[in-house]
Amino acid sequence: MNRQPCVYILASGRHGTIYIGVTSNLMARLHQHRTGAVPGFTARHGVKRLIHYEMAETMDAAIVREKQLKAWRRDWKIALIEQDNPFWEDRAVMLGFPPLA
Repeated sequence: MNRQPCVYILASGRHGTIYIGVTSNLMARLHQHRTGAVPGFTARHGVKRLIHYEMAETMDAAIVREKQLKAWRRDWKIALIEQDNPFWEDRAVMLGFPPLA
């Protein structure tokens, strides 16, 4: 999954604080979020759980999708998340990360 444009959604917990981001290396970015390596919104709010991600063909396409999702109403974001992840399970575990404490 290295160098693959991706839009991702993190949450602090089920129906908790949501963060939408974009990256070209999801595994490295998840590691940064989960360890609090980068100070900012996600570290301050404990937003570490990967609840949704979408791969994109290009970085430009990923950025367009990120902006689109950020503009959505919260209930639309929740519907998108729950379409494939109704219980807001941490998808990072499926990618090889240890479960969060």
